[in-house]
Amino acid sequence: MKRLFIIFLSCMLLVPSFGSFFVYTSFKLNQEEISKTICVQRKMVFNSCNGRCELQKSLKKYADNEKRMQNNLKEKAEVVYIQNTTATNFKLVTPIESKAKIFASFDTKPISVSNTTFRPPSYFI
Repeated sequence: MKRLFIIFLSCMLLVPSFGSFFVYTSFKLNQEEISKTICVQRKMVFNSCNGRCELQKSLKKYADNEKRMQNNLKEKAEVVYIQNTTATNFKLVTPIESKAKIFASFDTKPISVSNTTFRPPSYFI
């Protein structure tokens, strides 16, 4: 049910953007009837208009209607800015000092030298 409701609302939001598409589609479906009855050039012998003049009128009427609707919305729109401020108290925390542990000191010369290479135990192989 929720999915159907979401799809319905999405379609309702997209309908205004396809207005000129609907005007053009209705024109194409009724083009022959429009060219025979409504067209200004219907009585001409070689009519190249085929009702396109009525399509242009319909599209212009739709565009004017859209502009009028947007102007009405701009006049009625009230913009309200709400800013939520949160009071945060930051505390200074003193950093903990730690001494670096040095495992090998390089101040003195090495005492002995190892000639053997480290080999892991063969127990795990």
